[in-house]
This record gives sequence, C-alpha cells and structure tokens, in this order.
Amino acid sequence: MIALGPVSPSDHAAIPAELRRRIEDDPWARALGIRFLDLRRGYCRVSLALQPHMLNFQGHPHGGVIFSLADVAFGAACNAHGGAAVALSVTISFLAAVRPGATLVAEGRERRQGRRAGFYDIAVTTEDDGTLVASVHCVAHRVDAR
Repeated sequence: MIALGPVSPSDHAAIPAELRRRIEDDPWARALGIRFLDLRRGYCRVSLALQPHMLNFQGHPHGGVIFSLADVAFGAACNAHGGAAVALSVTISFLAAVRPGATLVAEGRERRQGRRAGFYDIAVTTEDDGTLVASVHCVAHRVDAR
C-alpha cells in the first residue's frame, strides 16, 4: 500500500483561531445542527444527530443529509489550510442503512495536497457502533495557489 499523505489526525497542524471560527460558523452546518469535533489543516471530524425532518418518504435518513455531513467535513478540511478551495469532484457510495435518530460522524482526511489540487477521503460512520455508512472521495481545487 502506498501512503498518499497524512492519515492520522496528529499529522495535521492546528489552524488559527479566526479561521477556525469562520469555518465552524458555516450557515449550512449550523442549520443542520452539525457539531465540529476536531478541525485541523487537512482534517475535520463532525457529527450530526439525525432528526425526524431529515427522513425521506420511506422513513430512512435522506441521502442528501448524509452527503451534506460529508461535504461539511470535506469543505472544512480543505479550507483549513487558509485561502479558498472549492470542490471539483465528489463521489459518494452509500454502504449501510441508518436507523432514524442515530448520530452520524464524518471524518475527512487529506490524502494529498498539490499546488492546486487536493485529494480527500471522508468516512461517515454511526457514532454508537462505528458502522461505515458512506465512503466519500473528493477532489478540491485551490483557488489561490500556495
């Protein structure tokens, strides 16, 4: 197996307090009730307690809510470097059903950061037993080259 960059939260540097505040004050994350558990350069861990209004017509958590949780982790991880990064590509695979009322955790990790492109993996799991609910692969584009 080839290591493509930092894989442990301890491999990621802390970010300035003002940048942390701006990222954690994201209106969409607040509207959904997403909590930031850990945030560093290239790394983010967030959680979401699923609410009744987040269910689809079949009574299961809506895929868009799961995607949004992963996207918040991705956006925070890639923008925690400072400057601006935007999504170029996001691919999600839904792997397990989730019971209504569960709490989900999304952990985003930078795999490689080039001059402009960054590659990220996000794992969405259940908080109680760690079941992998979704696997997400993302590519970010740095608007401001470092």
